[in-house]
Amino acid sequence: MPSNEQRRAAAKRKLERQLANRAERARRRKQLTIAGSVLGVVVAVAAVTGVYFLTKGEDNQNSASETKDASLSAAAPPAAKAKPELVDCTYRDGAKPADKPVQKPSKAQGIPTTGGDAKVSVSMDTNQGPIGLTLNNAESPCTVNSFVSLASQNYFDGTDCHRMTADETLKVLQCGDPTGTGMGGPGYEFDNEYPTDQYAEGDPSSQVPIDYKRGTLAMANAGPGTNGSQFFIVYGDSQLPPQYTIFGTVDENSMATLDKIAQIGQDNSNGPGDGKPNAPVTIQSVQLD
Repeated sequence: MPSNEQRRAAAKRKLERQLANRAERARRRKQLTIAGSVLGVVVAVAAVTGVYFLTKGEDNQNSASETKDASLSAAAPPAAKAKPELVDCTYRDGAKPADKPVQKPSKAQGIPTTGGDAKVSVSMDTNQGPIGLTLNNAESPCTVNSFVSLASQNYFDGTDCHRMTADETLKVLQCGDPTGTGMGGPGYEFDNEYPTDQYAEGDPSSQVPIDYKRGTLAMANAGPGTNGSQFFIVYGDSQLPPQYTIFGTVDENSMATLDKIAQIGQDNSNGPGDGKPNAPVTIQSVQLD
């Protein structure tokens, strides 16, 4: 039977392990690059160099109870407030030139958000199978306008989806970078839209994770107002702060393509549960239906 001294020593070792695990999880919750190759770089530098970030949840060493608690703590996305029937968009020059020849959207004024223009149907063909998208003009018209413009200029054609995460709270496939490094973009940037625009500036709740549901299509960024061409598809329910513009959904029938890619896994090249897809994913074309 262990003595009191032995019990105290065991308790001390257990506490030290718990503290170490908490510190490691806190470190992993910090922002990391989409490319995963420059961990720890500050956002100010990222905005200049074009490095894109996502906020990662708890690491995959969490216990079942900790993972359950993290999921329960994420709120549903806020209801979107109605936008005007026509909106004007601003596309600013980025910190670095385009990594593939492309122009800013030719139309930036009077973008419609209602009626037959509220939804835009798009077909994205990949070497792994088709992915049908429905873009939401009613909630994120400037993002949709940019995506459609890039697609019409064949910007996405021949580009690889360079990152996939397989964490309990972050399951995404990252695409839209012609360099395949996580640092590429179209040479222009624009502001966040839904759900970021549902929060007042400085509202602390804008940093609290919300649910990004399976099938969500959203933008990656290097901080507020730095959206470009990189986007991610959520293949499994995830939790992120509402700092990533949601601009559409993947059609239900197309989730089979994402599930196939996810099942093959990723190479952990950016760390546990984060790397390049084991099955290379190349976008062959993106066309309006």
